[in-house]
Amino acid sequence: MCRSIKTLRPPALPEQATEEDIRAAALQYVRKVSGFRAPAAHNREVFDRAVEAVAEATAELLGGLEVRGVPARGGAAS
Repeated sequence: MCRSIKTLRPPALPEQATEEDIRAAALQYVRKVSGFRAPAAHNREVFDRAVEAVAEATAELLGGLEVRGVPARGGAAS
C-alpha cells in the first residue's frame, strides 16, 4: 500500500475531498503501480489517462459512499 495516499472520506477528512485531493491520490496510485515518478515522453499519454481514470473512479466512489452520521457527497444521510 502506498502510505502517502491519505484517506479522503469522513471522518478521516472532516471536510469534503477536493478535486485536487482526489487527483493527488490518483497520481500517487498510478506512480506506485507503474513504478514511475515521472514517465518518459513516450509513456506520458497513457500515464495521464490512467491518472484521470483513477481520479474519476475515486470521485465516483466518494460520491456514493455512505458514512454513518455524515451525508454522502451528493446527497443527504439516510
